[in-house]
Amino acid sequence: MPRFAQIVMGPAGSGKSTYCSTMVKHSETLNRSVQVVNLDPAAEHFDYPILADIRELIQVDDVMEDDSLRFGPNGGLVFCMEYFANNFDWLEESLGHMEDDYILFDCPGQIELYTHLPVMRQLVDQLQQWEFRVCGVFLVDSQFMVESFKFISGVMAALSTMVSLEIPQVNIMTKMDLLNPKAKKEIEKYLDPDMYSMMDDSSDTIRSKKFKKLTAAICGLIDDYSMVRFLPFDRLDEEGVNIVLQHIDFSIQYGEDLEFKEPKETAEDPDNINYDEIFQDKTGS
Repeated sequence: MPRFAQIVMGPAGSGKSTYCSTMVKHSETLNRSVQVVNLDPAAEHFDYPILADIRELIQVDDVMEDDSLRFGPNGGLVFCMEYFANNFDWLEESLGHMEDDYILFDCPGQIELYTHLPVMRQLVDQLQQWEFRVCGVFLVDSQFMVESFKFISGVMAALSTMVSLEIPQVNIMTKMDLLNPKAKKEIEKYLDPDMYSMMDDSSDTIRSKKFKKLTAAICGLIDDYSMVRFLPFDRLDEEGVNIVLQHIDFSIQYGEDLEFKEPKETAEDPDNINYDEIFQDKTGS
């Protein structure tokens, strides 16, 4: 039986832990079992139960305090993740093997882990060997994305991650509940962007003559791939959270057996009722 996984990624402060917390609570209302694995060796606390915690294997503070290594925060985190990649047997033992495994992997916020270091790709390959169907969930802070040049930076990071990991990926704008009504309306154009019209409508920052050709090339690249779209995520909006979950479930074919059975079950009862009603109408007339 297949197992299912979300690799929850994104820059520091994009709301990864809040996303995991929201998904766990939302899944409970659906009577679904969702587990979370913490893969951030610098994490501090969580408001939801953890199935496995990388800090049991290695912690950033321990690496930084090691006199033989002398790493700073970023170097220490990269060292931790490379150490983790060499000890996947710890993860396999921590995960065990239960039916209907659905696991969220809460990852660190250093963007280089997803864009040009091999660690996350190695994790994805390993999970697939363990029969997981894996979906990437890339988060960006909607408050950061309200300016065009910042938005393009976010899109490029998301696209780079998609190309690097080569798995289905759902891109999400988080913290929509923190935007004022004007900003919410403004950000709608970024959910399914037209890059060239965005260039024409943008401030002088993005239309700088010095970088005009470079900006046009970047926008052309994004348009040519035509892969990066964003879903809004408001943790207070149950319907919106469910839409995001449905997109992810569809990408990894979660519950496809249930989807086969439901039409058959729902089709039978209404048909019987309709036939009875039609029969009564005819005999009554």
